[in-house]
Amino acid sequence: MSYRDVYAAWQADPEAFWMEQAKAVDWIKPPSHALDDARAPFYDWYADGILNTCYNALDRHVEAGRGDQAAIIYDSPITGAKATLSYAELTEKTARLAGALAARGVGKGDRVIIYMPMVPEALMAMLACARLGAVHSVVFGGFAAHELAVRINDATPKAIVAASCGIEPGRVIAYKPLVDAAIAQSSHKPDFTLILQRDQLRAELRDGYDFDWHEAQTGVAPAPCTPVGGMDPLYILYTSGTTGQPKGVLRPNGGHAVSLLWTMTNIYNVAPGEVFWAASDVGWVVGHSYICYAPLLLGATTVVFEGKPVGTPDAGTFWRVIAEHGVVSFFTAPTAFRAIKREDPEGRLVDGYDLSRLRALFLAGERADPDTIIWTQKQLGVPVIDHWWQTETGFSIVANPLGIEELPVKLGSPTVAMPGYDVQILDEGGNPVAPGTLGAIAIKLPLPPGTLPSLWNADERFKKAYLTTFPGYYETGDAGMIDDDGYLYIMARTDDVINVAGHRLSTGAMEEVLAGHKDVAECAVVGVEDALKGQLPLAFLCLNKGCAKPEAEIVAECVALVRNQIGPVAAFKLGCVVDRLPKTRSGKILRATMAKIADGADWKMPATIDDPAILDEIRIALQNLGYAKQVAPN
Repeated sequence: MSYRDVYAAWQADPEAFWMEQAKAVDWIKPPSHALDDARAPFYDWYADGILNTCYNALDRHVEAGRGDQAAIIYDSPITGAKATLSYAELTEKTARLAGALAARGVGKGDRVIIYMPMVPEALMAMLACARLGAVHSVVFGGFAAHELAVRINDATPKAIVAASCGIEPGRVIAYKPLVDAAIAQSSHKPDFTLILQRDQLRAELRDGYDFDWHEAQTGVAPAPCTPVGGMDPLYILYTSGTTGQPKGVLRPNGGHAVSLLWTMTNIYNVAPGEVFWAASDVGWVVGHSYICYAPLLLGATTVVFEGKPVGTPDAGTFWRVIAEHGVVSFFTAPTAFRAIKREDPEGRLVDGYDLSRLRALFLAGERADPDTIIWTQKQLGVPVIDHWWQTETGFSIVANPLGIEELPVKLGSPTVAMPGYDVQILDEGGNPVAPGTLGAIAIKLPLPPGTLPSLWNADERFKKAYLTTFPGYYETGDAGMIDDDGYLYIMARTDDVINVAGHRLSTGAMEEVLAGHKDVAECAVVGVEDALKGQLPLAFLCLNKGCAKPEAEIVAECVALVRNQIGPVAAFKLGCVVDRLPKTRSGKILRATMAKIADGADWKMPATIDDPAILDEIRIALQNLGYAKQVAPN
């Protein structure tokens, strides 16, 4: 079947389509139906089905005789550690960890916060919770104590599972003091903590409250898999909220397993036993979906990588991992390849690595600019596939379904809507617009299985955040257009569409032009206030290593490029060269924060920022242009 056939089959009979996909899951009690819309706009999928996600990810593969197959390949260029865990080993370790948690009172429905670096034990902790029917909430390791405290108060966990430390290039981050400080700040107090001691920095443990990861498992019986309902939550994952209060995205067990299994074969084109690598972190949704759950649900091998695209030790580390472990499908953020391209613009480090087993590279998390895609295609010689989804959805809204058919790549587009998603472009009044017209990207309800049914303990906030602006639709918060072939172009966050003298312009389109300059490695465009035109675009430019051309000359050339390719209407005249851009730890550029600094507006230090010092560098660059009158966050 072609993509069009598959998508049409879903459109014609969504119920039959999703019941067919549910057959890939091992149910304790199969669901009698897929969708229950009795509580619309809250939708339930596979509500009367009973399953266990951990069983589907681990035990069933062992029972099928594939226990010796590699489940996890751990590769840490930061510590030099490498290890492979078979499905049998991972199942045994997970069951024993689940037993240790159960022995201390963790059971079905209880919440457990996981605060871990990129080590195999992070996946064990997630799966152990799933085994017990407990609800895990992974918080990115190294998050500040206050941010962790906010999540403790919201999720009210029975326990916190953490490591003694995380390791970054050139530094060790002590986790345990952050956990202690967060608990001290929280009104809710977890019953206990479970700490994985790492050799690089061991933590002091309090008797009777902090338990050693290994000692806690001594003499404990492995825990069996607890049956849970299809709509019972598997996890809570916090994402940024407009009020500063994070939103707890809920993920139900049933739809999550069904949808992820569908994506592994139909989008990523991976078979059981093959090696899949998502270079992200378990603290983000990509890590949940495609480091932990999806590869293991399929029976593939997942790579757990503790390192960076550059600096561990160089810009060739991704090529080394792909070659060494035989990765067939690779998923990372465009920002990783922009960093690699900046360090190694000629791609010399690719030479010498056997990448013949790699079939495709997938990009998500940030807009994949055409220049980065073209450069990466040239280096790898495989399809480079942009695809688009959100923490809230858990899997692709729009993608190129390589497991069905490889659709033509259109640079700048993540391709077409996947089954389950009726994607439309709406004007400010909620009316569909013509092809090629910029507007708000919205998805007609209901969302497919595995997407968020609501927010943790916040139904009204869920409706207000996602369902109110366009009744009958889920508001994505992104702006873009759809062409005559049904290809979606995501141009910016809705907030990043700027108004220049009454013209609505996409900052993403300008970034696309700027990224085409041969000396520009990475860029970001924000809208700054202007008394005459309302807003003006301002560009931050990071240059390739070794570029000797005067900065003023590059800025002038960039101004000319935008004028020639977008037109004078963009009123693009402002640009500055900076060494680096402020980003979240998942690689998203903090455009909104930069815009607020430029305008002298009140701003808050983003909880997810990778390096706060970069904002000082941005402020100085802005002040040289006459902006950033207010300097400190509120």
